[in-house]
Amino acid sequence: MNRVSLTRYLVEKQREKGLITAELRLLLEVCARACKAISTAVGKGALAGVLGEAGSANVQGESQKKLDVIANETLLEANEWGGHLAAMASEEMDHPYPIPNRYPKGGFLLLFDPLDGSSNIDVNVSIGTIFSVLRAPENGEADEAAFLQPGHRQLAAGYAVYGPSTLLVLTVGDGVACFTLDRETGSWLLTRDQIQIPAQTREFAINASNARHWEPPVKRYIDELLAGKEGARAQDFNMRWVASMVADVHRIMTRGGIFMYPRDRREPGKPGRLRLMYEANPMAFLVEQAGGAATNGHQRILDIVPTQLHERVAVMLGSREEVERVSAYHQPG
Repeated sequence: MNRVSLTRYLVEKQREKGLITAELRLLLEVCARACKAISTAVGKGALAGVLGEAGSANVQGESQKKLDVIANETLLEANEWGGHLAAMASEEMDHPYPIPNRYPKGGFLLLFDPLDGSSNIDVNVSIGTIFSVLRAPENGEADEAAFLQPGHRQLAAGYAVYGPSTLLVLTVGDGVACFTLDRETGSWLLTRDQIQIPAQTREFAINASNARHWEPPVKRYIDELLAGKEGARAQDFNMRWVASMVADVHRIMTRGGIFMYPRDRREPGKPGRLRLMYEANPMAFLVEQAGGAATNGHQRILDIVPTQLHERVAVMLGSREEVERVSAYHQPG
């Protein structure tokens, strides 16, 4: 069976549909190669001495794992010299990373969470990389303000899952495709195209240990699901929670569901826990392209205008009917 490679897929989007430029195609191929390198490092685990703490903290004050640092450096080094980018921004860095003057600069901005699900690294559970591409300002400025664009301006977004097989899930605004890494040849091969998330679902993903902190609309919604056939929904629901966003979202891409990381009362001054620019926006773009929905409870994720690079947000995404229901519970009256 002749499978379509990532390169051929992107060339067809460029040549036949005019959806992407040659420069964006090359950028996405570089990101895919970087994810391949990260997958190799993850796969070696303790054999390569890459497990455990790095002895440092990121901008959010969270302890970094060795693989967090390795993944971040891999993405920076792979993308800095190609001439496609004006700057990069990472969840692991305080400020944007401008392209060094010794390299040519391009017309795009790249944002990434280099290794999502860090708490699962040492226990061999699926983790991943999330990335997003924006257009750089025409004036060539690549400071923090250049990145503060609403998610609907994304040109492309994707994530890699490092699990039993390594997957790359990608959108360039023309549906969602999934590629599997052939570890023998090193090629990314198309294994699913035009992914569609079922509108209805009986699965939900949420960290139930935070239930006592939830706001009333979330508590109402989850209580209804847990009541099962005897409750208002008159059907049973199953809960799944991996604690790696890429793994939870990929399950939804595969068979439907709703993923929720809502705002809660632990830190009332923060609008949520997940990062808008590195996690919520790219995942919302992918989910919407697959027929799903993504909201913070009050507003479509992709319409939020960011005010800072490391802004946090509540996230509820997945099967459209369930996302719309929980959003309705957040509305006044």
